[in-house]
Amino acid sequence: MKNIIRRQIFELIDTDYQKFAAVLIPNINNILGVRLPELRKIAKQIAKDDWHTYLETAENEYFEEIMLQGMVIGYVKTDIEEILPYVAAFVPKINNWSVCDSFCTGLKFTKENKRLVWEFLQLYLSSEKEYEIRFGVVMLLNFYIETEYIGKVLNLLEGVKHEGFYAKMAVAWALSICYVKIPDLTMKYLKNNKLDDFTYNKALQKIVESNRVNKETKSLIRSMKRR
Repeated sequence: MKNIIRRQIFELIDTDYQKFAAVLIPNINNILGVRLPELRKIAKQIAKDDWHTYLETAENEYFEEIMLQGMVIGYVKTDIEEILPYVAAFVPKINNWSVCDSFCTGLKFTKENKRLVWEFLQLYLSSEKEYEIRFGVVMLLNFYIETEYIGKVLNLLEGVKHEGFYAKMAVAWALSICYVKIPDLTMKYLKNNKLDDFTYNKALQKIVESNRVNKETKSLIRSMKRR
């Protein structure tokens, strides 16, 4: 099966897209150049077929092979108890922001299993590994920025102390989403926090860049920047 999948991937290589993607994800060098919609088509088919065998034997040599596994996990229709071990097995394979963020977006089963997935994520949010933290944080910003969880989310974001660029940027991104969705509570937090200057200022920058924040508020946010 794995040889068939690899052949499908290689048939979809687009050299122009490979050059474009390589610039966007500068820290890896194994991108073939297959567009994500094409990978999603393959993933949906695998998810309807013998996905267990695929996930247990899939190759990890190329970016697209890893991305595809993450997509399949998101598309599979099964019980939460069965799929979470596959999620746990996949997370250590994440070594760039693109695979991480695409994977998180696809884990839509979280919406119906919030408490269970919340507990599952705690291990990653307290990890010392950059992309495990990013996985946890991006899961929060996708599924948990709502009234019931906002206090806990802000506490968890405050607790992330990793020096990695992609961990810090995930926290900044999450805080900007917190502000857009729940501005009052997030503003209180922004006025009294222990974030490092880089993460704090990046969070403000991302709030200012949002189309869902008005001009007056953007001026206020800019004035809060640490010098």
